[in-house]
Amino acid sequence: TICYFHHNTFYDLNVILAFIIMKILIAISSKEYSGPTLDVGMNIARALKSSTTIVDVGQKISEFSLKDVSMANEVMESWDMDRPGVDVLEWAYNYLSKNQFIEEQSIKDGFPKNLLIERGSGRAEVLLKGSALENLSLILRNGDIIKELRDEVHNYSYDLTIIGGSGKRDMAHDMIQYIDSSIFVVNNFNKNENYKILLAVDDSPGTAKAVKYGVRVAQAFNIKVNIVTISKDEHFSESDKKASAKAAKMMRRSGVDAETIFKIGDPAETIIETSGTNHIIIMGASSQSPIAKFFMGSKPLNVMSKCGCPILIVK
Repeated sequence: TICYFHHNTFYDLNVILAFIIMKILIAISSKEYSGPTLDVGMNIARALKSSTTIVDVGQKISEFSLKDVSMANEVMESWDMDRPGVDVLEWAYNYLSKNQFIEEQSIKDGFPKNLLIERGSGRAEVLLKGSALENLSLILRNGDIIKELRDEVHNYSYDLTIIGGSGKRDMAHDMIQYIDSSIFVVNNFNKNENYKILLAVDDSPGTAKAVKYGVRVAQAFNIKVNIVTISKDEHFSESDKKASAKAAKMMRRSGVDAETIFKIGDPAETIIETSGTNHIIIMGASSQSPIAKFFMGSKPLNVMSKCGCPILIVK
């Protein structure tokens, strides 16, 4: 699995250095359904040594209530009441404590909900003293989940957003379309699965960056990569062959165990069939315009909506 492989793996120095400036956003929504998302996300963050923010988008606060939020925060403990979403942040904090992602002193003090710092309309933040990560924070936003996550990514420049793979595929679809970062969908995650990476390669503009992510993830977690190139007929273009060869060369130079596969069929359907449940799909985002995606769809979105395993769409 992407987060349970080889906890004692010696990480390549170049990989660690490459990810020092990476910023990860982990989006959670509830105590009942966000456990796998938080678990996978934090283990990815720890392996890649990334600056990490956990965000919960709670119900929208009315303008009247929002004016009184500061006053309410001051007396929350005496009133035994919280703004919408604080309970989910507290649950996330307890997870971080249990898994030693934050300093021992912070754990002893408990969740500091009285230290939620207002950072603008509908956004509050708790800065934590991380032990496994240097920069770690909890964010509470209130409002529409797509709008708030899009605003968070746009204003704070995250490289990767990790979201759950719930039954709400329409929501994941919208996030991939409208959030300006790479998206990892924790879909049907199984911590006991021996995952491999299925790296989709062709001559599209997004492939080069997807290959780089494939190398980094494979190195960090010491897992095999299957490089798949797909044609709708028996003819593979020279540009697709070159893209596959270049990806394989990069894997060899990086010391990654990789296999090159050429398949015939519908690209989206073939990726879904090949991935099964024991792969993590990595593929570049579509370069189509939003209007074209709306009327014609896109390969990454089609794969995401039907696949039975985690998927990383690289932007």
